[in-house]
Amino acid sequence: MRTSFIGLGRMGSAMAGRLLAAGHDLTVFNRTASKTVALVKLGAKEAHSIADAARSADVVVTMLEHDEALSAVTTGADGLVQSMPHGAIHVAMGTHGIDAIRGLTEAHKKAGQVLIGAPVLGRPPAAAQGQIAIIVGGPLAAVKKCRPLFDAMARRTFDGGKRPVGAAAAKIANNLVLACAIEAMGEGFALAERCGVSGSVFLDVLTDGLFNCVAYKTYGLTIAEKAYSAPPGFTAIIGLKDVNLALAAGGACATPLPSASVCRDRLLGAISRGDGERDWTVMALEQARCSGMA
Repeated sequence: MRTSFIGLGRMGSAMAGRLLAAGHDLTVFNRTASKTVALVKLGAKEAHSIADAARSADVVVTMLEHDEALSAVTTGADGLVQSMPHGAIHVAMGTHGIDAIRGLTEAHKKAGQVLIGAPVLGRPPAAAQGQIAIIVGGPLAAVKKCRPLFDAMARRTFDGGKRPVGAAAAKIANNLVLACAIEAMGEGFALAERCGVSGSVFLDVLTDGLFNCVAYKTYGLTIAEKAYSAPPGFTAIIGLKDVNLALAAGGACATPLPSASVCRDRLLGAISRGDGERDWTVMALEQARCSGMA
């Protein structure tokens, strides 16, 4: 199965590396051509344009940062919709809005192509080890055809239903819950510390019982140590993008999301202070500032 991979940021490069390690016939393209060098050395072929990557592929995987990038790659001049063969499959693995995925589903359908929504759960180190999870939504036959690709990249896939939009919605909801957990931890740490309990002690209290899980331990440690300047796993700007996707999805299906609005405001406050490229745990820093503690 001839596969092309477009979008070689930290996540995309790690995922493409897993496909090569599993022996897949892989062509790669990135707007910044230097990002293809390491993968070409590992055996990938280099495409020189989106159309070049699409024309001879059975499956095109995209791992793109936002909806604007997805639109440019897919529906722009010489984009995927125009360039992919009839019957080819596009696997969109970034986190994208439900309106963007709905529109792209129809565009591919009109062109005789198939879209699978397959957003990813996990960070680049997990992707490099094949330990991410993937939420897969799309026609069953196409999903089955792409199963070897998912198996090479991930420890587990989740059934997102027969429509790509289902997988997109599940990923947005997952990220919203995580954002709310971080924001709530920020409030909890601020209250505990204002009353004389150290951050390290409160972290132990928090994660020894009901909140003994990776999300609370990982992000709670960052908040307890106030390590907001460490290399980010997920920046505040990207976090705001995902929270806004949740709010847009809620508006589209008449679902109120009051906690999402709180997270948005915390992220906007942090970004306005120049923290946009810091880890999105700066929501807790913003809470500390509002509490007169920073």
